Amino acid sequence: MKLRISANSLISAGLAIVSIFMVAPLLIMIFTSLKGDTELANAAGSLLPKNWKFENYILAMQTGQWGTYFKNSIIVTVFAVGGSLIFNSLSGYTFARVSFKFRNIIFVALLLGLMVPPQVTILTQFIMLKSVPLFGGNDIFGHGGQGWLDSYYALIIPELSGSLGIFLARQYYLGFPKDMDEAASIDGSGIFRSFWKIYLPLSGPLLATLGILKTVHVWNDFFHPLVYTNSEAMRTIQLGLQVFHGQYEIKFNLLMAASVVVSLPLCIAFFFFQRHFVQSLISTSVKG
Repeated sequence: MKLRISANSLISAGLAIVSIFMVAPLLIMIFTSLKGDTELANAAGSLLPKNWKFENYILAMQTGQWGTYFKNSIIVTVFAVGGSLIFNSLSGYTFARVSFKFRNIIFVALLLGLMVPPQVTILTQFIMLKSVPLFGGNDIFGHGGQGWLDSYYALIIPELSGSLGIFLARQYYLGFPKDMDEAASIDGSGIFRSFWKIYLPLSGPLLATLGILKTVHVWNDFFHPLVYTNSEAMRTIQLGLQVFHGQYEIKFNLLMAASVVVSLPLCIAFFFFQRHFVQSLISTSVKG
């Protein structure tokens, strides 16, 4: 019993130390957002603000068109996450429950996408989005305009599916017994009806996990909006944070204040869905 208590105490102490290291950057960000310009310029300043400048949050939101930035990020995130839940779950269900020729080979080829960084494919995607026919001033051959660039299409369409989401969905649906498919077949249900009536209602943990992962990815994405958009009207919140980067200085207190506001929707979403998130990760990790 003593050994068990000692081991548990060591584990608890270790987890507490790790938690401190994880929370420290967040606390530094919050405290920095509440400091004044003069205090922030003092290299010997303390961690806690001497004068708490809560008005920094108001000033931060008044710098730049944050209404437009949030609107763009919300639109892109909602449609990208919603579409990805449909396509990823359907694809994962197909790979897990439907037998077809070259299924495993196609799935392995799909997983290769996890090994390719986005920087490798960005040029190809850029050309494809620019060459979409009859959009953005393009003719029927995809020439003469900018296609889907600098539009919601460029920020949403490439995010509608992904290798990781399909892999997690496949692993989740592999855990269901084959008797479910046989019973559905006897009742006359086709592939899509079985998915819609049987599997989808049981996919709460999976959809919560995919939703959280995709939301974090799209909401925090800086690279793709930077490449695919060029107008102020299409900026997302991550591009909007650049308004605090001046030519000769960076307004770190306002930047941190805006970063806190930008992070709040993700924190709220995780607290609401964390139980499903952990449950799905555990279930998918033990299924082959």
